[in-house]
Amino acid sequence: MAEIEPVAERILFLTGHLARPRLEKVLHGLGETPFVWTVFDVGVQVAALMTGSIILRRLPRPVEADKIMVPGRCRADLDALSAELGVPVVRGPDELVDLPAFLGRGGTMRDLSRYDMRIFSEIVDASAQTVEAIVRRASAMRQAGANVIDLGCLPDTPFPLLEDAVRALKAEGFLVSVDSAQTEELERGAKAGADFLLSLTEETLWIAERYKVTPVLIPKVHRDLDSLWRVTEMAQAKQLSFMIDPILDPIHFGFMESLAGYREARRRFPVAEIMMGTGNLTELTEADSGGVTAMLLGICSELAIRDLLIVQVSPHTRRTIEEHDAARRLMFAAREDQALPKGYDAGLLQLHAKKPFVAMPAEIAERAAEVRDANFRIEVAEDGIHIYNRDGHHVATHAMELYPRLGVEKDGAHAFYLAAELTKAEIAFALGKRFVQDEPLDWGVATDKAAEEDLSQLREAGHTLRAKTSDVKGEKP
Repeated sequence: MAEIEPVAERILFLTGHLARPRLEKVLHGLGETPFVWTVFDVGVQVAALMTGSIILRRLPRPVEADKIMVPGRCRADLDALSAELGVPVVRGPDELVDLPAFLGRGGTMRDLSRYDMRIFSEIVDASAQTVEAIVRRASAMRQAGANVIDLGCLPDTPFPLLEDAVRALKAEGFLVSVDSAQTEELERGAKAGADFLLSLTEETLWIAERYKVTPVLIPKVHRDLDSLWRVTEMAQAKQLSFMIDPILDPIHFGFMESLAGYREARRRFPVAEIMMGTGNLTELTEADSGGVTAMLLGICSELAIRDLLIVQVSPHTRRTIEEHDAARRLMFAAREDQALPKGYDAGLLQLHAKKPFVAMPAEIAERAAEVRDANFRIEVAEDGIHIYNRDGHHVATHAMELYPRLGVEKDGAHAFYLAAELTKAEIAFALGKRFVQDEPLDWGVATDKAAEEDLSQLREAGHTLRAKTSDVKGEKP
């Protein structure tokens, strides 16, 4: 009996007038696909204005498809649409330029929920803080991704509230480590209930025997790795739970040699837990810390280093917890897939976008020629900032060049809005970032994300439109 050929999935793409030619061009450009596609123009100018009610009114029945895909900016209740139409309805990417990649991975996002590296986040000046301030800082660190709160003890600086701080953090459910070069402070932290001690040597390993605490083992003298191997073997012989830290040195002060120490530690102790403190690179290198962090955590991923000690002192590392969190998730996912850490998430692409320009200048010109209303559209392409409406299409590389051409001198609210959007567009053009009108620039993990938007309904009117409406009604904006 001849085998029955599997029937290809049928996907119906819904779009609007302006986007239809581009959508069909992108789909034709995919070549041979494991699915059969058709496009239906719902009858709106802009695809983002498509709503659930419009789709239900205008889409012919029965639906001749196995799946319906709506544009990423379509605001509709997809579950309700699916139930009404009897076909699964999914939301595609915001930009057509991202559609091939979206379809290439089956329409599902990569799983970045998992990681196997633990972040120890140090409160460097804990000895100078009140217990209440320490708990507040710890809460913010946990929210950013920290797993363990490390209390830093400064040299020649008393820490009278050490025990109180440890107990207060433990009462709030934190894992706590104490980091000190003083034996007396380490023992005080252990007595108070700390979970980890940073850092013990051959001479202070006894603290870990006396108290229920996990030590991080370091060389007796900096770069004396033989002493680290000895204390590790001692800890193994005593059947202690421990981590080892060969210590990462700054660039030009032993960096490469210290990296070799981590590789040697893994060779000598194949299953031991290892810690890397990343601050000597992130803090002491004048470079955006996200990229530095990604490289270091790539090394950690290859060497199965699962504990990270991080600090934030320098202002340029203010998002270091978020960066470490994003990097550990990225590296875990890529390692599990036996893949490059590429194409998973753009959280660490803070300055530049992989695909900054979603349309070519000629495509924008075609859209501009079809516009018949006075509303300004703003886009960014490789040749600069484009702004257009029915009265004209203008291109410049600096926002201020455009002001004399727009005719908004007597419309303060509109001028203010355009100034804000064009300035944002100028930044996007200069850096090679993606620009979307009325949306904030995406800075990855460098900034907090806005609250998750309800994609089932259209947004409220923006500030400019509300101001204009209020003026018409004789109200204060």
